[in-house]
Amino acid sequence: MPTSYLTLAQVETIAREAHRAQTDKAGRPYAEHLAAVAEGVRLRGGSEDQMAAAWLHDAVEDGVLSPQWLDEAPLPRPVKEMVLAVTKRDGEDLFAYTGRILATPGALLIKESDLAHNADPDRLAVLEPAIRTRLAEKYALVRGLLGLDGGRRPTDRRDPANPAEG
Repeated sequence: MPTSYLTLAQVETIAREAHRAQTDKAGRPYAEHLAAVAEGVRLRGGSEDQMAAAWLHDAVEDGVLSPQWLDEAPLPRPVKEMVLAVTKRDGEDLFAYTGRILATPGALLIKESDLAHNADPDRLAVLEPAIRTRLAEKYALVRGLLGLDGGRRPTDRRDPANPAEG
């Protein structure tokens, strides 16, 4: 018997409800960011699974939905894998994080859209200069590690904190 999965509209409703009390760094409703990331995925030719993962991309990381909810949700396995791939883990370094994104089919497009919206000059312009600079540098580093700006991917680099690993 085939599994009945949540529709994209249902995933959007769940994500908006889960993040309803949350705002971004500029004080805007967090759902605006989720919508922008999902739209960015769509504009980049992403699939419905990728768009669903985009709506949920921060839900586990931000603690608004639990890992158990994601595990039990009627979603295709690739959606769950993409959400987990882009979910930062406590104490995880950027090499492990970006490596997991690159190793998970479909996840790079979600992170690319997320970074594009996070680094939008109009969004950054409303932040304090020190915060704006710190975030712009962070986003550029992650883009480089993901190979999105012609940078070398994590498999081409060695972690200076652990030179024995590549």
